[in-house]
Amino acid sequence: MNFSEDIRTVFSKDPAARGFWEVLLCYPGLHAVWLYRPAHWLWRRGLYFPARLLSHIARFLTGVEIHPGATIGRRFFIDHGMGVVIGETAEIGDDVLVYQGVVLGGTSLEHKKRHPTLGDGVVVGAGAIVLGAIKVGDRSRIGAASVVLQDIPPDTTVFGVPAHSARGGAGRAQLDHNRLPDFCGEEMRRVQAQLDELKKEISKK
Repeated sequence: MNFSEDIRTVFSKDPAARGFWEVLLCYPGLHAVWLYRPAHWLWRRGLYFPARLLSHIARFLTGVEIHPGATIGRRFFIDHGMGVVIGETAEIGDDVLVYQGVVLGGTSLEHKKRHPTLGDGVVVGAGAIVLGAIKVGDRSRIGAASVVLQDIPPDTTVFGVPAHSARGGAGRAQLDHNRLPDFCGEEMRRVQAQLDELKKEISKK
């Protein structure tokens, strides 16, 4: 475990972090990752029951449920944490940022890859749900409360239910995931403009 790197990651990704002891003692997302690692070590060695027991204890203490079979890269940070669920075959790259209420869920009862893969530098907004053995490309962003059911290319911002691409979402800093275009508003204005044109055509007859 690289505790110092984990603590530096919190300071780099959470502007609310003010001191070493605060981060060490008051960040459940950090604690969940620290408890996941020995559970994952046990899981990889076939010690499934103690691995699941440790992950269950971590869930009780932190509100974050990470299956010990999941694969997680370096500098992974769960901000706030409560309600996060990460499934057994989920794969998470380096420098990923996840907010509270996120679910990386499966869509199959078969014993195969059934959970998402998140590339490096991905941001998943609060309450987002990513389902199935899909790939989220490097540096992509998923807007809060979105439901992602299909692969996402690298450097793409998606939002909505089901999630769709947001134009102009690439190239921003990780914490800019709230800056999304008003897709629904644009569509409503487009429909309204079409209705206005139809009314004009009808009034001419």
